[in-house]
Amino acid sequence: MFEPNSRYYKLETTTIAVPDLDGTSRTLRYVRRRFIPSSAGMTVLLEHSVTQSDRLDMITARYLGDPTLFWQVCDANRVLHPEDLEQVGRKVTIALPAL
Repeated sequence: MFEPNSRYYKLETTTIAVPDLDGTSRTLRYVRRRFIPSSAGMTVLLEHSVTQSDRLDMITARYLGDPTLFWQVCDANRVLHPEDLEQVGRKVTIALPAL
């Protein structure tokens, strides 16, 4: 359902039967909720100081080699929204996820 580099790749999928207006039902497939993992088992690579021109995808591409892995940086910093890490002067932890 998701690419291997997606934050949702390892999540369990499940189904639910939803009733339609005509009395029949249809089955919907969905991914269970994802919680931000603990940063305790992550290997810290470095700390990056955000500058005026930085974007999280560019920071991630520079240090992890893939801009779509921005969610790993979010996890390491315990934030849900990537824009929370783009504040000038903020120290952003770049870490490898726990296996």
